This record gives sequence, C-alpha cells and structure tokens, in this order.
Amino acid sequence: MHQIATGLWQLSGVPRNMINVYLMEDVLIDAGTRWAAGRILRQLRGRKLSMVALTHCHPDHQGVAKQICERWGIPLACHEAEVAAVEGRAAMQPDNRIVRLGHRLWSGPAHRVGCILREGDEVAGFRVIHAPGHTPGHSVFFREADRVLVAGDVLANINFLTGKPGLRRPPKFFSADPAQNRQSIRLVAALQPAVVCFGHGPPIRDPALLERYASQAALR
Repeated sequence: MHQIATGLWQLSGVPRNMINVYLMEDVLIDAGTRWAAGRILRQLRGRKLSMVALTHCHPDHQGVAKQICERWGIPLACHEAEVAAVEGRAAMQPDNRIVRLGHRLWSGPAHRVGCILREGDEVAGFRVIHAPGHTPGHSVFFREADRVLVAGDVLANINFLTGKPGLRRPPKFFSADPAQNRQSIRLVAALQPAVVCFGHGPPIRDPALLERYASQAALR
C-alpha cells in the first residue's frame, strides 16, 4: 500500500496498477476481484474501516466487498442505480456475453447495500459525483481542498495488453452507454483535478493531460 495524497492510499495489486483498490481515510473504494481477497485483507489488517464504497458494480470492483463488509461489520455503499446489480437482483451492465463471462470468473457474492450514494454526498471528505455511462450509476469521488479525484472507470490510464500508461476510454463492450461516458469524461476534466486515480492504471498529476484527452474524446 502506498500513499498518493493526504488520507488516500492505493493498495498493492498484481499486476501493478492493473486493477486498483483505494483507501480513503477509513473507507475502502472498490474491492477488486474475488481472487484478490488474500492480498486485500492482508493490507487492511489492523486498520479501522467504516464503509466499502463502490464506484460501480463490475466483476473487478466488487469481488471482495461482501467478505470485507461482513468481517468488519460495515455497510456497503453505491449509487442507487447500481443497487440491484450489487445485490444480485439484476444483471451487471452492459448485459452482454463478455460482462457475463467476467461475472462468472471474477465476481464475488452479492451483498446487501446499506448506504445509497447520491450526488453531492460526502464520503471521507470526498464529494460524490454521478458520472454515468460506463454503468448507469458509475460515480467518482472528488476532494475540493486539494483537487484529488478517484475516477473509477470513466477513464483508464493503462494499455491492458502491454501494461504501459496511457489515457483511454473503457472498451465499448464494457460500457452501458459509451456516448454518455464521453460526457462524463468531460465532466471530470472540468473539475481540473490535480491528481487523478483510476480503476486501472497509475495516477496522473497533470490536469492539462486530462483536459487535452477530454477535448479529443469529445470529437469522436
């Protein structure tokens, strides 16, 4: 686990930066795949947790959520548009063969949502911002004081084949509404974050880089 900003840590993963999990103060953001349970639990040993909050419900983000919530006795939180999928009452979106395959291979068990996140709510000093498109309830977390953004999968900063850094949108077959996701890219770029932490890829600390990418994405 390494510190990115005050009160924000990125847990170590294998491969590095491929599937990211963050600790915001005492709130775990996302929970990897079910196969990451041992690694995540070791890094959280001895820490106090108050909540697990998901940016969205996909197999590589909710995998260990139930186990952590039950072990620490804490609620699971997500946007209201993700609740049915998180609780296993609806399919993860988009509902296609690739996502269903990922669900079988990577997902952890469903778990009851104890806290619904809405636009403007505060989680560990970060403001919840609804940024849909990748999934209907995809949300990001932004801290005004130092302009740190935990962006989930609105964008990735990694080439999934080579592992090299580079901004890119999620593949279309992983996004419920790619056009809406492009709007969310522009939304997060307009925040002019000083640090952006991604669900996939290393953080960036160059607001101009994100702004340039958002401008290009708007034309596609």
